[in-house]
Amino acid sequence: MEKLIITAAICGAEVTKEQNPNLPITPDELAQAAYDAEQAGASIIHLHVRDENGNPTQSEEVFREVIEKIKAKGCKAIIQPSTGGAVGMTAEERIQPLNLRPEMATLSTGSVNFGDDVFLNSPEYIEFFASRMKELGIKPEIEVFEVGMINNALRLVKKGLIEPPLHFDFVMGVPGGIPGEVEDLLHLVRKIPEGSTWSVAGIGRYELPLAVMAIIMGGHVRVGFEDNIYYSKGVLAESNAQLVERIVRIAKEVGREIATPDEAREILHIKR
Repeated sequence: MEKLIITAAICGAEVTKEQNPNLPITPDELAQAAYDAEQAGASIIHLHVRDENGNPTQSEEVFREVIEKIKAKGCKAIIQPSTGGAVGMTAEERIQPLNLRPEMATLSTGSVNFGDDVFLNSPEYIEFFASRMKELGIKPEIEVFEVGMINNALRLVKKGLIEPPLHFDFVMGVPGGIPGEVEDLLHLVRKIPEGSTWSVAGIGRYELPLAVMAIIMGGHVRVGFEDNIYYSKGVLAESNAQLVERIVRIAKEVGREIATPDEAREILHIKR
């Protein structure tokens, strides 16, 4: 079975320090969290950033500062900026980190109810992000919150805006999106093209059971404070690295090896 790629989603746009005081939000905190997650076994760092007040931002300058600090620590992981930003941001705001030419970035391929809000991704937005990623040679991670978003991604392939092999991230358990039950994951996996790779990001209580399923099924796993701030019911996680370490331990127990950052690049067909 293919080695396991672990993504650490270390911050997100919605979580606050009031919810978990261990949340990294400053550039130095994010850099340390990224380094620690990589040392624990993560080969991708999914990155959101915050402004000086702790609010989500897509500022190119803040992303540059954080990425430079991560690399200065010797971190070799794939740094994957979010183009989702926070609910309500414009496409022009959200696209800023692509100017830094990261190896990989997220590409959400549809709109979804997101709790009490709407995460808007019109066909125009989707093609805007995909075109820019293609122009800059950035590998898209196709974020899927509902099964129809897979079909939207395949339409991008037909238009020549993204190229196989595709990599999908199934974000499951968001209120308003696809639930996080095992049968839902099986359905998503059956719908993607042969030769694609996939990971799963279970939200809240879905994080661990879906991660275990992905390990067994040959998929890949995303964990971190963006998706879940608890280690167990009622017990706050101490760090992103702690959540990564658990996945490494479970994978090793069932005989699945962990991919290094360079091995992850090979699996995902990242050419740089």
